[in-house]
Amino acid sequence: MKHTILLRTLAVLTVTCLAATAGTLKIVTTTSDLAAIAKAVAGDKAEVHSICTGKEDPHMLQAKPSFILQARDADLWIRLGLELEIGWEAPILDGSRNARIREGTPGHLDAAESALILDIPTVKVTRAMGDVHPQGNPHYWLDPLNGRRIAVAIAERLAEIAPDGAASFRANAAAFQQALDERMFGAELLRTVPADNLWAMTEDGTIVAVLAAPANQGKSGGWLAAMQPLRGQKIVTYHRSWVYFAHRFGLRVAAEIEPKPGVPPTAVHLREIAETARQQKIRIILQEPFYSRKAADRLAGETGARVVVVANSVGGQPEATDYFALMDLIVKRLTEK
Repeated sequence: MKHTILLRTLAVLTVTCLAATAGTLKIVTTTSDLAAIAKAVAGDKAEVHSICTGKEDPHMLQAKPSFILQARDADLWIRLGLELEIGWEAPILDGSRNARIREGTPGHLDAAESALILDIPTVKVTRAMGDVHPQGNPHYWLDPLNGRRIAVAIAERLAEIAPDGAASFRANAAAFQQALDERMFGAELLRTVPADNLWAMTEDGTIVAVLAAPANQGKSGGWLAAMQPLRGQKIVTYHRSWVYFAHRFGLRVAAEIEPKPGVPPTAVHLREIAETARQQKIRIILQEPFYSRKAADRLAGETGARVVVVANSVGGQPEATDYFALMDLIVKRLTEK
């Protein structure tokens, strides 16, 4: 135990000294969403690079020499975790030979440890189940509450490896949280109900009754108000990547176009989904741009549902320039007629 503490202390001192020498921290994230949050928290005290651009399926990424070069002089590596990067993170870290960002060091942050995780399997995971993640669904950044929590985790880790900037990192994280709260609930509702209370109400479902109370009617704004007409509606998604967004905004995912995660749809499965969509009056089929929309268009033709193709990551489409813009875009595409 003492040996482990000593190694961690030495690692912190090493990273701190190197960062001070360089003048600016270098942060490398596995995804563009983590990069967007890291930029907001680090401000001008770090340069931030992302391995993923947001345009690709991160499950399918292949390690490249350019990724290894990015990691070679990084002070902080931030991963999404939950085995999303299982096929390419290790080759990048091993190839970089950068001891500062190895797992278990202060320079390696697993953002999943700060997030609320859904879809944690209750049975032993086998390959027959498709690409199921044993530790839970890794698409947690699509829950704005998790974006809020990730910002704090990044600020605290940056404060650990670069103590001179601790106050700035924490202030930036607080500003990010406040801006996110206003985007989610609207400034007027926040003047009546504390943000932490509102987030808790979206978690347990009591937000509906609170907004219906005479004192709060007409006060909600932001994403919550925009999505309110869709609350309780069932949707079909291509991959099981929208459960966090659906959970936060009161949508229900009735089916996925993939029969199993990572498995292309079959004709039989599509017929079953079409029948489900007709019976349950599903009006939205939601998917990312990097999936073929052939199956979704077929379902739409058979059921009358609307296909919504929208990025699920920062950079996935031109409008998704940062974390807030990504959520703005998703809400806009889902609610437009």
